[in-house]
Amino acid sequence: MSKQASKIDQHERRAKRVRGSIRGNPERPRLSVFRSAKHIYVQVVDDESGRTLAAASTLVGEIKSAIGEATKSDAARKVGEAVARACLAKGVTKVVFDRGGYRYHGRISALADAARKAGLQF
Repeated sequence: MSKQASKIDQHERRAKRVRGSIRGNPERPRLSVFRSAKHIYVQVVDDESGRTLAAASTLVGEIKSAIGEATKSDAARKVGEAVARACLAKGVTKVVFDRGGYRYHGRISALADAARKAGLQF
């Protein structure tokens, strides 16, 4: 097994372990994060009905233009603020944070801190 395949398997194992203990419901939906090399995506999901309540990413028009030449952590902060605004507009104030198998560090913690600061409760 190559080292790259091993890293992917480890990431998938961590993600499944996190998802095993986290479940979104209408009162506290799950705030799920996906991080790629260039972008970060986040969505708020009600797992009981299988619906996405709110979503944001670095590819959305207003965020994309606001980011410009910012660092990836600054971009994650903008995405966290945007998803918090979208959630509050829909009446969602409490969420369960699903880090998706990523370490709570860097872009992931920047996004979570910005969402908290904008009014979401984890």
